[in-house]
Amino acid sequence: MNNVRTVSDTKRAFYTSHTRPINTIYRRVVEELMVEMHLLSVNVDFSYNPIYALGVVTAFERFMQGYQPERDKESIFNALCQAVESDPQRYRQDAERLGLFAKNTSTPELIAWLRGETHKEEVGDLQQQIQAIASNPNFKYSRLFAIGVFGLLELSDPALVKDEKQRVDALKSIAATLNISEDKLNKDLELYRANVDKMEQALATIADILSADRKKRQQQTPDKGIAVTTPDAEDPSQAPGSSQDKASFGS
Repeated sequence: MNNVRTVSDTKRAFYTSHTRPINTIYRRVVEELMVEMHLLSVNVDFSYNPIYALGVVTAFERFMQGYQPERDKESIFNALCQAVESDPQRYRQDAERLGLFAKNTSTPELIAWLRGETHKEEVGDLQQQIQAIASNPNFKYSRLFAIGVFGLLELSDPALVKDEKQRVDALKSIAATLNISEDKLNKDLELYRANVDKMEQALATIADILSADRKKRQQQTPDKGIAVTTPDAEDPSQAPGSSQDKASFGS
C-alpha cells in the first residue's frame, strides 16, 4: 500500500491550517515554495539540516516582504511547515541560531567552521548536522539549501555577496567543503537573486501606484463629484497592473 503523501494532500493540509485568502501576487510564491518543500519531504534521500532551514526561512521572508496583512505571515509560514509534517518552530530556531552565528563570524572563519577546522560549543549540534552532509553520498541538494548557503554568506559579510569575484570564490570553497555541485549552486543562486530583484521591483511599482493614487484623491475637490476607487492598502494585489506573475520563487 502506497502511503506517500501527494501534492494535493499537502495543499489540502495547508489550506486547512491557514484559512484566510492569500494576496494574489504572493499566491504563486507560496504555492511554489509549498510544492518544493513537499517534493523534498517525500524524497527518500532528503534529510532536514540547519542550512536548509535557513534557506526556507530566508526565501519565505524575502519573497513575502510587504505582505499585508502582516499578521497573516506567521500563519502562512506555520501552515507551510505543518503541511509537510514539519515543526515550524524548529525551522525558525535553527535558522535564527545559524544566522546569528554567521552574522558574528567572518567569511573565512565561517568556511573553516563548515570544514570542521574550528568548533563553537554554542552551535556544536548544528555543526555536526552540516558536516554529515559532506560525507553523505546520497545527500539531496535543493534550491532551498542553496538559498541557505547564500544566507550564511550574506549574514557573514553583506559586502562580499555584492562582489562577484569574492562571492564566486566563497561559493566555490563552500561547495567543495560540503561536496555539492558548484555549478548547480551558482545557477540556483543566480535565479534566486534575479527573482528577488523582480519581487522588489514589483513592490516598488505597487508602492508608486498607491502613492500616486492617494495624491490624486487628495487633490480632487469634493464638489466635482468624481468617485475615485483606491486599491485596498491591505491588499497590494488590488493595485492596478499587479499580477501574480510579477515574481516567482522558482522561475
